[in-house]
Amino acid sequence: MATIILNKKRKKRLEAGNPWVFNNEIDRMEGEAEPGEIVDVHDHRGAFLARGYYNPKSQITVRVMTYTPGQEIDQEFFTKRVQECYNYRRRFVDSDSFRLIYGEADFLPGLVVDKFADVLVLQILSLGMEVRKELILNALKDVLNPKAIYERSDVSVRKLEGLEERTGLLHGELEGDVVIEENGLKMLVDVVGGQKTGYFFDQRENRASIRDLVKQSVEGEAGKASVLECFSHTGSFTVHAAAFGAQTITTLDISEHAIDTAIRNVELNGFEDKADFEFVVADAFEQLREWEREKRQWDVVILDPPAFAKNKGAVPGAIRGYKEINLRGMKLVKEGGFLVTASCSYHMHPDLFLETIADAALDARKILRLVEYRTAGKDHPKLHGMEENNYLKFAVFEVRSRR
Repeated sequence: MATIILNKKRKKRLEAGNPWVFNNEIDRMEGEAEPGEIVDVHDHRGAFLARGYYNPKSQITVRVMTYTPGQEIDQEFFTKRVQECYNYRRRFVDSDSFRLIYGEADFLPGLVVDKFADVLVLQILSLGMEVRKELILNALKDVLNPKAIYERSDVSVRKLEGLEERTGLLHGELEGDVVIEENGLKMLVDVVGGQKTGYFFDQRENRASIRDLVKQSVEGEAGKASVLECFSHTGSFTVHAAAFGAQTITTLDISEHAIDTAIRNVELNGFEDKADFEFVVADAFEQLREWEREKRQWDVVILDPPAFAKNKGAVPGAIRGYKEINLRGMKLVKEGGFLVTASCSYHMHPDLFLETIADAALDARKILRLVEYRTAGKDHPKLHGMEENNYLKFAVFEVRSRR
């Protein structure tokens, strides 16, 4: 087995828990390894640090699989890891649907698996996992015995690993949308055509947290709250708001398919007569400006946009985007109401995100009071020493006018 020797002057990121070894941290390789093969990683003194898979085409040259010397990365290894992931989720998630494998944070770098009832959706992001796909599939079938396994490896990051994008059924049978349960509510998941793997589990606990915000209006009237959900995707916050007693709910997304799914999810839960619903297909930036001109306001405004910054170079534009959408959003909040705002852009670090919202409040002449700050749910554990998987920011602010 080939051995990677690290530079003497590198930062000790690997020892601190980060499982990535970048090409500029490597001094040399002793022996030879084909792309995707397992290599050992040693420090400059020759001490063993880790074992992982190798890809010279990627800036992340080695992704660590184990810190145990001599451990084989074989079928037994994958089956044990999948079982550990499943046991962890059963401890923390009261549902049969959740993120089962969260890549590096579950010590399976480059692999994501979501469990939608008895259907698994697989996403492979790296060469090392691609060449071990059969081992992964065998482990998933052995531990969970799913009805179907569908691949959604249609992500551009695979190109950085020298891989093509790929989708398709890998095991079993898949019949249309899957119905899952979240926080006691039913949600439709489009495994084949939905965004990413079809649903965003990372906001599960955050969706449940809006209960106290929507159960009454700012005037204190129970069951009279008005809610606006922007970038609604499947309407998950809309369904939760209805379940928690909101009276009027406006749901906005640029995608007609997303709005249709939101409507179906409302109907799936039998909520169509529980609140006054308004579904709008439009660009959020333009629509919020239009509603501002019309002087419309809501008790609670929810902003859950897609990632505005996919890389470091996109951060300046993302700052402008987050500032604009939050400025417009807080202007639509009733006096003393609440702004619920999120960012899933890793490169938009928490301090920068909160600073951007503060800048928006300054321009909007608003005073914000932070009620709660949250991150992704427990099925998305954060690996200490690896900031890259601590990407989700979720904040609740009370909004008041500066007069």
